[in-house]
Amino acid sequence: MTWTQWLIFILVIQVIHGLGTWKLYVKAGKQAWQAFIPVYNAVVLMKVINRPWYWTVLLFLPIVNLIMFPVVWVETARSFGKNSATDTLLAIITLGFYNYYLNYTADVDYINDRSLKPRTSLGDWVSSILFAIVAATIVHTYVIQPFTIPTSSLEKSLLVGDFLFVSKFHYGARVPMTTVAAPMVHDTIPGLKKKSYLYDDKKGEKSTSWKNFFQLPYLRLPGFQNIKHNDIVVFNWPVDTLYNMYKTADRTYFKPIDKRTNYVKRCVGLPGDTIEVKDGFVYVNGKQNVLPDRAKLQFFHTIETKGNVDMRFLNKYGITEYTNVFSLGTKVWDDTRVQDFLRNNNTHLDVVHRDSTNVHVIGQMSRTAYEKLKFTTVSNKISANATLELATQMKQDPEVISIVKNSSKTRDASVFPHDPNYDWNNDFFGPLYLPEAGKTIDLTLENLPLYKRVITAYEGNDLQVKGNQIFINDQVANTYTFSKDYYWLMGDNRHNSQDARSWGFVPFDHVVGKPVFIWMSWGDGKPRWERWFTTVGGNGKPVSYLIPFLVLLAIWFGFNQWRKKKKAA
Repeated sequence: MTWTQWLIFILVIQVIHGLGTWKLYVKAGKQAWQAFIPVYNAVVLMKVINRPWYWTVLLFLPIVNLIMFPVVWVETARSFGKNSATDTLLAIITLGFYNYYLNYTADVDYINDRSLKPRTSLGDWVSSILFAIVAATIVHTYVIQPFTIPTSSLEKSLLVGDFLFVSKFHYGARVPMTTVAAPMVHDTIPGLKKKSYLYDDKKGEKSTSWKNFFQLPYLRLPGFQNIKHNDIVVFNWPVDTLYNMYKTADRTYFKPIDKRTNYVKRCVGLPGDTIEVKDGFVYVNGKQNVLPDRAKLQFFHTIETKGNVDMRFLNKYGITEYTNVFSLGTKVWDDTRVQDFLRNNNTHLDVVHRDSTNVHVIGQMSRTAYEKLKFTTVSNKISANATLELATQMKQDPEVISIVKNSSKTRDASVFPHDPNYDWNNDFFGPLYLPEAGKTIDLTLENLPLYKRVITAYEGNDLQVKGNQIFINDQVANTYTFSKDYYWLMGDNRHNSQDARSWGFVPFDHVVGKPVFIWMSWGDGKPRWERWFTTVGGNGKPVSYLIPFLVLLAIWFGFNQWRKKKKAA
């Protein structure tokens, strides 16, 4: 819905509320008109049900209000003597319309200064659980969200098994767009593997289905910091078509922005920048990007040793990411039929060595291609992921004959913008201008592949190409003015990171927050104590604040125990 539609919807709800409660307001000593005034009627109602004023705020917070509305319906009934389990059930299953019965039919009296203490232990338990969920949902949505690092794309800065706290308030907390959803879960309910939200996923963003009626327009609260170069950012994956967090893909599946899969990458390009990748290194506005000292770029290197590469060698240098090197006869490799076969089987291979007899290649290969073309595995070569510093160290090893950083100049069809006119790959990419809100570019058939998704999917325009002309919303367009800011987000693990080079720009409305703290870290089945309670940013070696935290926790626990004893005395 648009903001206008939401305003009309809220006004209708206020009228429904007023019609169903105005007599109850009068019985509670209030004025009938107070039941109809938006927001003010909620403030008055809190006084009627003897609850704090800030509950009014909770009634207007998306997701939180799904819990608060049933609570208020029940509390209203109890304020007029309806305390039985049947009354509670009717208040909930009628979606609050039980108030109409109390207002027009039932003979009820207002109970002033009623006891708010639950009458049963079950009621006390339910009340505690509900408000714990409310408090946790507010913190999770608007303040801090826990996040787990699942991949090695930012290895060295963030490790697989790091558990983060992601700040929502640094860049401004985004108000949930999907208003009918389970609290504190993302796209799937754990265990059930079912959607956690209401949305017509098969019809897309412009669907008129009633399921999409409750979508809020994008709104972000003010933040106190802008995204800067080299910030690590958590965001929603812009091209997400996964049915759920368990990686079930469906290309026809559409997810609302705030329910798309969470990713974490480093921001190397800001709106208005021109970025370029040369041999895996990022250049911003013509200057090479310099990473913080905690960040370490990693590249795959082809390592040739005197003997077979074994686990002893890999463990010696802590190599955990590596692939085989494959060999094929040079004449066979040069056969156009072989190259056509590889392309048709979605096999992308890069040559790392070539002589008159053999070609050595690396890359992902299907079992079918391996067996049909009779590739062999080179036993004394591997392609291993390593930092530049580690590669320099390995060169000094007498077992190593050579170590060469992998670098491809062959076009990769999986790389943005997925257009044959752009001969780009993960190592050589760009130059590319990053759209900035309010800035205008010349729009041509040549640069249209770069910005087509921005114009249509992210900014909601209709685009057509007729002959040599571009039409936007049925008007000939030679220029285009961007309405949003876009960022370029990449992993430090340059040869093992699905990032902006694969799917392009990240709009600011997809930004979730900024990782600020590692509160726990596990690797190889055991805790990495040196990473517990460390900051994500900063320079130098991370410092653990685990001991100070435990000391403060002990002091707090002791203070509470002392206060309880003093109160009892």
